[in-house]
Amino acid sequence: MKVEVDFEKCQSNAICMRIAPTIFEVREDGYLYVLNDTPDEELRETLIEAVESCPTQALSIIG
Repeated sequence: MKVEVDFEKCQSNAICMRIAPTIFEVREDGYLYVLNDTPDEELRETLIEAVESCPTQALSIIG
């Protein structure tokens, strides 16, 4: 599976980071960074929660 972020939609509100801190990080510069864009399958449920919690629908899972 692969994580994709539509950075034009992303508001870097850190909701995804609170849910999946090993995958997402909002840094001091105020931008979202993807720490692991191909996480292990064991993180799928956590990643789904992060995607569904994104208020701007900027996140998606491929595969």
